[in-house]
Amino acid sequence: MVFTIFFSNFASKFNIYVYFIVKKVYGILFSIMFVCIGCEWQLKPNTTEVEDETITIDRYDRIESQYLSTGDFAALQQMNTTYPRQTRMLIEDMLRIGKVDDPEINVKFLRFFQDSTLQTMLADVQDQYAEMDDISEELTNAFANLKEELPGMEMPDVYTQVGSFDQSVVVDNHSLGISLDKYLGADYPFYQQNYTEQQRSMMVRQMIVPDCLAFYILSLYPIPRDLALTQDGRDLYMGKIQWVVNHVMKRRIFKGTHVDTVNHLMTVHKDMTIDQLLSSKNLK
Repeated sequence: MVFTIFFSNFASKFNIYVYFIVKKVYGILFSIMFVCIGCEWQLKPNTTEVEDETITIDRYDRIESQYLSTGDFAALQQMNTTYPRQTRMLIEDMLRIGKVDDPEINVKFLRFFQDSTLQTMLADVQDQYAEMDDISEELTNAFANLKEELPGMEMPDVYTQVGSFDQSVVVDNHSLGISLDKYLGADYPFYQQNYTEQQRSMMVRQMIVPDCLAFYILSLYPIPRDLALTQDGRDLYMGKIQWVVNHVMKRRIFKGTHVDTVNHLMTVHKDMTIDQLLSSKNLK
């Protein structure tokens, strides 16, 4: 009887002891879990923000070149299904060889690029631009700097394409298309036969990012109609955009009288914002 009471009291105390141990362990585990969740809450937005600001170049040019070089039907299907907007702009607006819904457009598109000069260019593009990580990183940094000056700006989607030595960069809404055939180097044989030395000096890999900035800014702040009527008005307005590109990239890429005029203005009016500069119609 005594043994039973003793054992009962001992078991009761043991259960209480275990209860407190378990309670303490759960408390510690809960605290650890809470800290981890807190860390996750704190880190996720920053990680997402970094990912959102990183510009990744979509290599549409590779699918395009595959079709134009080999006639690969699978590549053509991918162009039409994955990149319908890019394909329409390329065929209708840049090459101007017809409408994408034309039953014969695929044949016309393929035949257009059978020219030996264009076939050589397709291969040269894939050789020179096998890797574009350096350009992607430079685009990310440059547009991040531009966004600091224009906080409401939407970051662009960037893709690469191959034209027929037409436009360098095309802008559609918030999308930038880089025509790599216009950036094969100042000494590229076709350039030497068809462009001036000054033009060729701008047709290099190092000008891709500055040109992307300039064309994107121009899409956000189009030339006012009255300024567009005269060459001097257009040149002066482009001088503002070129100055902004220099400012954002922190080096003097674009030079000239109009850029110098804008630089003097911004030196005198240090409180003028980039938005005010680009929105103004004159430089007084």
